[in-house]
Amino acid sequence: MVTPASADGATADHDTSAPPPLIELRAIRKSYGGKTRGPDGKPLPTTEVLRGVNLAIRSGEFVAIVGASGSGKSTLMHILGCLDRPTSGEYRFAGQNIAALNADELAWLRRVAFGFVFQGYHLIATESARENVEVPAIYAGVPMAERAARATALLTRLGLGERLDHRPGQLSGGQQQRVSISRALMNGGHIVLADEPTGALDTHSGAEVMTLLDDLARAGHTVVLITHDRDVAAHAHRTIEIRDGEIVSDSQDSAGASHGHGARASFASPALLDARAFMAAMQDGVAHTASFLAETREALRAAWRVLWINRFRTLLTLLGIIIGVASVIVMMAVGAGTEKQVIEKMASFGTNRIYVIPGGDNPRGPGGTLSMADVDIVREVPNVGMAMPFLATYATARYGNVDAQAALWAVTEDAPTVLNWKTSRGTFFTADDERRLATVVLIGKRMREKLFGEADPVGRYVLVNNVPFQVIGELEEKGASSGDSDDDNVILMPWSTGARRIVGTTNLSWISVLIDRLDLADDTEKRITAALDAAHRVHDFQVYNRAASVKAQTETQSTLTLMLGLIAAISLVVGGIGVMNIMLMTVRERTREIGIRIATGARQRDILRQFLTEATLVSGVGGVLGVVCGLAIGAILIAVGAPAIFSVRAILGAFACALLTGLVFGFMPARQAARLDPVVALASE
Repeated sequence: MVTPASADGATADHDTSAPPPLIELRAIRKSYGGKTRGPDGKPLPTTEVLRGVNLAIRSGEFVAIVGASGSGKSTLMHILGCLDRPTSGEYRFAGQNIAALNADELAWLRRVAFGFVFQGYHLIATESARENVEVPAIYAGVPMAERAARATALLTRLGLGERLDHRPGQLSGGQQQRVSISRALMNGGHIVLADEPTGALDTHSGAEVMTLLDDLARAGHTVVLITHDRDVAAHAHRTIEIRDGEIVSDSQDSAGASHGHGARASFASPALLDARAFMAAMQDGVAHTASFLAETREALRAAWRVLWINRFRTLLTLLGIIIGVASVIVMMAVGAGTEKQVIEKMASFGTNRIYVIPGGDNPRGPGGTLSMADVDIVREVPNVGMAMPFLATYATARYGNVDAQAALWAVTEDAPTVLNWKTSRGTFFTADDERRLATVVLIGKRMREKLFGEADPVGRYVLVNNVPFQVIGELEEKGASSGDSDDDNVILMPWSTGARRIVGTTNLSWISVLIDRLDLADDTEKRITAALDAAHRVHDFQVYNRAASVKAQTETQSTLTLMLGLIAAISLVVGGIGVMNIMLMTVRERTREIGIRIATGARQRDILRQFLTEATLVSGVGGVLGVVCGLAIGAILIAVGAPAIFSVRAILGAFACALLTGLVFGFMPARQAARLDPVVALASE
């Protein structure tokens, strides 16, 4: 059996100055199976495709590898193009052992040294002719303008200048193969590997393609042609026949070989011929690719193209994210609105208040009293905004021949703020009324209904315990605060007037304290207790911290709001599962595209980034639409009177969760895509 190794090896032995072959295979074997087990648990038989192949190809040669279907020629091409690894044997490229190269280095080699021309064209269906040609340059980090100009020049040179923006489905078979050849030349195409390039073409188109390959060979490219057609193989200057995984013959045209080893040898880049230059160029090429921004921009462009082409399916996938984000925004807005409404309602009954009441905790201890001096002491405590004396009793009010029992509260002009109670009619009494012991009152809604019906009470006089008072205002309706008490059945008068002219004592019923910061309620309570203990020298009072209970209720409401948000976030998880499902389907549908990208020099992280970008883009678009829908629904709720308060934090959080959902649920499909075997991927339908 004649092998190239023997012929070329002899030449190399006599001429030590000759560079090593560009491609050299030594005892290459490739087998499949042996690891998979059958139903009986025993390993399935191993199928050996290549059996000790020895082959040397020098720069500038035009070689045809001929063999019947199943002879191993395509497997040989995959190994030559670094798409597959041999089971055993040694593959040297420019004197370097390929087995020592990692995945990124192999990707660089495919990107820079090889250009693939396949029988099935293997063009990316969603990209235009120019964009398909640009793919190898994208992974080489060539700037956008430069690669576009280079792709345009290559396609124009091959007669496709008017079809730059046509997609593969809009091109004939011959035109698609020209695009494939242009792609193979994009990064230089030092070695063109053509696998049955005319197999799917008619006679005329096949002849055109072979003419192009002849031109490339004459221009100095190393061309390796895989074919079963001997008429096609006749175009090569060297023909190698493979049968049952072994090379059975190697004949070459002497004149063609001489010409190939002469003029054409100068075409190959010095970095592909000299061992030191090759390693240096490879390390530099692996380390320096496109910038992160450029790679991300390209990934976004490709992702948007794919999603737009499949926009109906994309929209269905978006629905889960849209519903999830909108639900979180609306639920949090409604929760916040309800919380504010509850707090406001509670505020009408006193929220950030503390009450100091006479009488100690021990019923056998001193009874104790509170005076205006105690009010002054409490006012000096930090975080106390206001301290108001409060004198409460019951009185009989009379207007005309109508009598009504009511709660009588003697308070100061600070009452509107301390009690959070405003007037619906008239005005509140002033500090001057307080000093003058003015005989003026304000009445609650129920007291007004009892004495005056629906008439305006302002300016009229009533008798309070037989003392005439002028009604100067009506209080807003408050409703029942707790139990059977009714704050609307009340009469308010100046504290000095009530103490001296109605009740007859200056001892307070309690002190109402308004604090500034609700979160310091407990500390303020302790300070008030300490101050009064020091003044009284005995603990003859009690402090009720209503603010603390309100704080606890507020925290409970906030927890409920958070629970609403978490419940709504479940739909985001459902949407994320939808994203993962659609991405798994996308990987399955685009397996061949992944193989094409790997064959043109894409690294695993390029494929990972591409599919992660698509998943994140779906989630991002869904997040934006979800925010818009959530705001729209919230606006409708506000318009119909429902309590809703939008939170920028909730909106940003929902959007961020949508993006995170895309990353998390898109990672597994993206990793699956990145780990695909390029040979298996290219062979998929």
